[in-house]
Amino acid sequence: MKGYTSENIRNVALLGHGGCGKTTFLESALLATGVTKKLGKVESGNTVSDYDKMEVEKGFSINTSIVPIEWKDNKINFIDTPGYPDFVGEVNAALRAADSAVIMIDAGAGIQVGTEQAWKICERYHTPRFIVINKRDKDEFDFYKTFDELKETFGAALVPLSWPLSAEIDDDLKEAIASSDDELMEKYFEGEEFTDDEIRRGMVKGISEGVIVPVCSSAFKLSEGIEGLLDLLITYVPTPLQHGPYQAFNGKNEPVEKLAVTDAPMSAFVFKTIIDPFVGKISIMQVVTGKINSNTEVFNPRTEKNEKLGKLFFLRGKNQLELNYAEAGDIVAVAKLQDTRSGDTLCDKSDVVWYQPLDFPEPCYFIAIEPKDKNDEEKMGTCLKRLMEEDPSFVVTRNDETHQSLLGGQGDMQLNIILAKLKDRFGVEVNVVPQKIAYRETIKGTSDVQGKHKKQSGGAGQYGDVHIRFSPSKEDFEFEEDIFGGAIPKNFIPAVEKGLRECLDHGPLAGCRVQGVKAVLYDGSYHEVDSNEVSFKIAASLAFKKGIKEANPCLLEPIMYMEIFAPNSYTGDIMGDMTKRRGRILGMEPQENGDQKLIAVAPQAELFDYALGLRAMTQGRGRFTMRFEDYGEVPKNLADKIIAEHEAEEAKK
Repeated sequence: MKGYTSENIRNVALLGHGGCGKTTFLESALLATGVTKKLGKVESGNTVSDYDKMEVEKGFSINTSIVPIEWKDNKINFIDTPGYPDFVGEVNAALRAADSAVIMIDAGAGIQVGTEQAWKICERYHTPRFIVINKRDKDEFDFYKTFDELKETFGAALVPLSWPLSAEIDDDLKEAIASSDDELMEKYFEGEEFTDDEIRRGMVKGISEGVIVPVCSSAFKLSEGIEGLLDLLITYVPTPLQHGPYQAFNGKNEPVEKLAVTDAPMSAFVFKTIIDPFVGKISIMQVVTGKINSNTEVFNPRTEKNEKLGKLFFLRGKNQLELNYAEAGDIVAVAKLQDTRSGDTLCDKSDVVWYQPLDFPEPCYFIAIEPKDKNDEEKMGTCLKRLMEEDPSFVVTRNDETHQSLLGGQGDMQLNIILAKLKDRFGVEVNVVPQKIAYRETIKGTSDVQGKHKKQSGGAGQYGDVHIRFSPSKEDFEFEEDIFGGAIPKNFIPAVEKGLRECLDHGPLAGCRVQGVKAVLYDGSYHEVDSNEVSFKIAASLAFKKGIKEANPCLLEPIMYMEIFAPNSYTGDIMGDMTKRRGRILGMEPQENGDQKLIAVAPQAELFDYALGLRAMTQGRGRFTMRFEDYGEVPKNLADKIIAEHEAEEAKK
């Protein structure tokens, strides 16, 4: 494939609900432009964009893939994105490299969750968009019925469009074109007809500013509408040169704006990384400014290191098409960059600039994992880091209290794919195990106890004797000494405090960390020969275990603060479900987009599967954020069960 100049490049993201026909459209476009000789099918596992082994096995898109199409001396870089909500991170990354988006809709299914999410993402990134009602060969297809539903959901910017356009256009489209430009608006009010050039200019400007969203239809399985849609895109999709300023920071960390122009120092944004089993790491980037050349040195502001570029190539699915250079706006790939990852900027060292890193939603669904072979613990961590290069939207954390490895993402589909890749690519099998809760222990009452340690076994003995009062505290732990008359020498008092603090990690009820306790050392005794620091540490620990048990101890559990967003029609189900999870709704706030925000608190123990539950309750339209709020007392029936389980485990040791 030849190189293209910036004015002949279009970058178009394909969005929509899973199964709406994005991949099938690309297959039809490749066939229509002579790239392929046979129409690939998702169900046959032979499509250009869904080439990953997992995608072939599952029958749906998992990764973003780049499929450039050459059409009438222009190149359209199609960025095919997954349709399922678990992979929203891939969509966010794709829109960083897209100048516009095509939202596809299954004519039979109409507006689906993925349709709404695609629209919201475009709104968030201010991405110009087209809507294509696909699969019009279905018996139930009714363009204007679907269009009316779309307009009611997404607003007045939507206009029906058929291709080619001429001066004889309907009033709705004429008014939309006029609203994009003051001169055209004046001409419209004077009743004059627009010229073809004015229609094109008004359409491009209106689409670019989001005041016009064309809606058309097609049936790609019948190879209909491909040429018309490609014509539509090269005519009305803004070129990279028409993209608004890119927000960036210079070498002094000062905000700057960059325009996509060729006569400027090179800068590029890496929006996707692929770990290829044969080639190694492939970095996919959009050239933002200037021109990028093969076999040159570039600078990475994040690492403050130079990177040597090898041969540049275009990707079409898994196929690589080499080239020597690429201009501003184009999407290229390069292999084996050492220190570059997704979200990085590469630039000319003479003009240091970096663009905002990729933006991913916070993981909301976590599972606890451990390797089937205990010897694979380190290998599991290393291989998960390799997979994170490809998909930075998931996280791996280690809970220091429960000593569990937690894998977090957007849902079970995403995490299952990660575990499958871990096994398939690296031979590491893992078990998903129940998550443990980092419970706490505290006291609700007071106690006054003695801890006495006396040991005599010939020679020097051990002797320590302490009297300590225990009571509740708002602090994690408070220690005071109230010794009179030298009952315990001052030099042994730090040992008493140290002995108490060492006991805090293992409470007497269920071996959990103890908090909210005040200890006052007020009396004791010592032996001039046998007393030492170790003796008083042991005496303090004896007092602690006895004192906590006598001060009405109880178990505490983590309580989470939640903000749940969903359409108003689902709030009743959400509130009922929250009650079942021992949670409380604290309030509700209507949102500008029509959703409701529900503020709630609930025990962490009841929320491990909340991401899946909320998705099921709201048909995928709900989302939530969650953070630790405080600790609350565990109900007695549950606390008794937790304590019994702990005692059973201790008995096995």
